[in-house]
Amino acid sequence: MEAVRADVEVAAEESLDPADWFAVTEAAHRVVDEAIAYLRDVRTQPAWRDVPAVVRERFAEPLPRGPQPLAEVLRLVSQDAMPYPMGNVHPRFWAWYMGSSNLTGALADFLAAIQGSNLGGGNHAAVLIERQVIDWCREMVGFPAGASGTLTSGGSMANLLGLTVARNVKAGIDIREQGVAAMPKPLRFYGSDQIHSCHRKAIETLGLGNQALRRIETDAAFRIDVSALRAAIAQDRAAGLKPACIIANAGAVNTGAIDDLEALADLAAEEDMWLHIDGCIGALLAIAPLGHQLVPGLGRADSLALDPHKWLHAPFDVGCCLVRDAVAHHGTFAATPEYLESAPRGLPSGHWLHEFGLQTSRGFRALKVWMALKEHGAEKFGRLIDQNIHQAHYLASLVEKERRLTLMTPAAINIVCFRYDPGGLDEPAIKALNTEIMLRLQEAGTAVLSDTTLRGKHCLRAAICNHRTRYSDLDLLVSEILRLGGELEKEDAVSVDRARRETR
Repeated sequence: MEAVRADVEVAAEESLDPADWFAVTEAAHRVVDEAIAYLRDVRTQPAWRDVPAVVRERFAEPLPRGPQPLAEVLRLVSQDAMPYPMGNVHPRFWAWYMGSSNLTGALADFLAAIQGSNLGGGNHAAVLIERQVIDWCREMVGFPAGASGTLTSGGSMANLLGLTVARNVKAGIDIREQGVAAMPKPLRFYGSDQIHSCHRKAIETLGLGNQALRRIETDAAFRIDVSALRAAIAQDRAAGLKPACIIANAGAVNTGAIDDLEALADLAAEEDMWLHIDGCIGALLAIAPLGHQLVPGLGRADSLALDPHKWLHAPFDVGCCLVRDAVAHHGTFAATPEYLESAPRGLPSGHWLHEFGLQTSRGFRALKVWMALKEHGAEKFGRLIDQNIHQAHYLASLVEKERRLTLMTPAAINIVCFRYDPGGLDEPAIKALNTEIMLRLQEAGTAVLSDTTLRGKHCLRAAICNHRTRYSDLDLLVSEILRLGGELEKEDAVSVDRARRETR
């Protein structure tokens, strides 16, 4: 070898490892100190702030060609990124259903990145940890011991995987080999008019088309109308279609409504259909001391999607798809080329996790869930779930006591839909008023809400999936909405009066 090197011109060898490990150690310690202070003091910071133009300009700079000191790179992150987050770790972030992260999970992501394992599979510790986390998820929601599962980027992907297994099982052919065009009958999937938009994307991605997903009307509590569903299934059978899958909500995205899971499980069994439960919002109610009674029938699903980055507060991102029939799950995705064949020992002797989903390259998402559950225990997370539900009911009670606020539907779990309505306004005016209240709350850094429309009526939406929220935060929210609403009414009155004077 030395002789070869002597005869061949060899370029200087480089690495991304630091030349000065001591300096990097000092920099890393500063990062940890700043990160802990960031979370410790998050309550004192705005719930959201816009990114200034000067910062936006720096993010439009061209590709760096040469190096910068690590200390300078970290300074730029501290200056230009950390002060302008989405805000979901803040105690008054209640916009979209996200969870609020935790320090242990953040440390886990750092350690996972340091280890650098690819969770496509193999014989190494990260694979064992992911398999254990999947088992824990299965245990938490009451799935049988032989059920299969995989971790994903989140609920959208978890739902896609579950619906893909449903399509393949119910297609009536070897769909992987022959494709959807060879199906003897077009498949139909059914969900309520409150299902998440990811289901439309999934059905379209599966090649079935949006028309294959029938939206069934809901009752007064925004739960799927089981009688209407039964009628739709019969109608489609009579038309020569094949009813294949019921998509049930264990927590609808708009209101948190939970479908009658037991009734849907019975109907699916009666009709020889697949039952998929979208539990990304409410599946983890199963571990709550009080909330578990809201999701009977959860464990009867053929497949279920849930999100540990919501009520387990894992840092983004991590979802989970569970499938009762492990053989069907593996058969839907497994493909073993020669370069990924297993071996009797060594690294290739482990489990090939990529055979249960679409990704071959997979990050070590499991560690942040594993470490947080080890540290706090499932019972603590269950109590936090009940705490959020009680906080939502508290907010609903505050709304009901105020003449200018209207509760749009009872809080099923931890989502509260309400609006500012002083009376005498038409629907467009109410929408404009509430949208402005929502935006001013955000721009002031007070709180972050989202909005939605229920039965044609616009409203504000507070999704309390936050372990840092306190009852005093909800008191502040209501008082600020009332204050802003009153100010906007006065501003509007002044504008109307000015317009009248100008037309005289």
